[in-house]
Amino acid sequence: MNSLKYLRKTEFGRIILTTFYRLSIVLFVRLAQNLEIRKSATMEEKNKSSQPDIFYKVDVVVIGAGQAGLSAAYYLKKAGLEPGRGFVVLDDEFGPGGAWQHRWNSLTLSTVNGINDLPGMSFSEAVDTNDADLQANVAIPQYYEKYEKTFQLPVIRPVRVHEVSERNGRFFIRTNGVQFSARGLVNATGTWKTPRCPHYPGWEKFRGRQLHTAEYKNASEFRGMHVLIVGGGISAIQLLGEISELTRTTWVTRRAPAFRNYEFTPERGREAVALVEQRVREGLPPESVVSVTGLPLTPYIRRLMDNGILDRKPMFKEITETGVKWADGSTLEVDVIFWNTGFTHSLDHLAPLNLKNEKGGITMTGKLATQVAKDPRIHLTGYGPTASTIGANRAGRVAVRELLAALKA
Repeated sequence: MNSLKYLRKTEFGRIILTTFYRLSIVLFVRLAQNLEIRKSATMEEKNKSSQPDIFYKVDVVVIGAGQAGLSAAYYLKKAGLEPGRGFVVLDDEFGPGGAWQHRWNSLTLSTVNGINDLPGMSFSEAVDTNDADLQANVAIPQYYEKYEKTFQLPVIRPVRVHEVSERNGRFFIRTNGVQFSARGLVNATGTWKTPRCPHYPGWEKFRGRQLHTAEYKNASEFRGMHVLIVGGGISAIQLLGEISELTRTTWVTRRAPAFRNYEFTPERGREAVALVEQRVREGLPPESVVSVTGLPLTPYIRRLMDNGILDRKPMFKEITETGVKWADGSTLEVDVIFWNTGFTHSLDHLAPLNLKNEKGGITMTGKLATQVAKDPRIHLTGYGPTASTIGANRAGRVAVRELLAALKA
């Protein structure tokens, strides 16, 4: 006891105690101490394992350590919850960076749409923002790593959440590692892990290569090939322009792209977000902001138009062994079909909670529409109107305030 008092009085001793405490969080999780034991309730669960289910108890579990998850973790700690015992952050990546670490190599600080600061630490404090050629998939993981360490956030990785269920007023979070039990839940899993890829007739016949935006690294891998780019969003146009500099491209979209001759101002952004927010409050599936705003005619897009790159063709009807075929019988031979068809929200692990309605959406409420109307103990940050990085920051603050109020009620 005297030694402990001495350590508390000295700066070096306090560092030792802090380090010991941080390590103890991991050890508690690894050794499964302070646990709740719950025996399997169904024969199906009993068949999976003859051992009882063991859960580590916390107040709040945050799923995902991207922008939205880190923002929520920051405000949970600021609200007084103890890292490790009061809350944990579960991340299925091997390192910090969220989805950004998987972005294509050509996306640099000069070409990325914008990087918004996390609460409490600016991006420029961790990264040399004057280096315009610095890859986003390098810079942002550096930023997130420094952020996690600076604020000593209890991020546990790699942990993949398989499912979340509810019983007797608590959520049971099943993972590929340690299991957790929590009173509240912040889901911040984003969309990157669930790419949307429409299945057209003949998909399995194609002898060339098919890939999605999530798999793209750089244009050099397509040199000398004919690349068919599918999709009408910002990423599709950006990558179409990039790949067309090295090889032949053809662009197809399901609908004619809605190019609009205006400057995308913060006011227009807020108007678009409001429309998306209205949808989720009504329980409808969220739409992307681009589907509401259209595509602003930026200098880059105008240059692509002037060079004949944006010569859009309608969507094909089927895929053949060597290319695609349209409804009128015309065909096109290609080497690569590149699907830039967006992503869906990664929510499959929440299926046991039965949050989705007959419309296929989740009815949301709360100040920023992050709170699930069916259960106020659940917040979906980065969903619908809060899918942008700036929206995710605001959502973290508001979601934590509303969640803690619900847990006290």
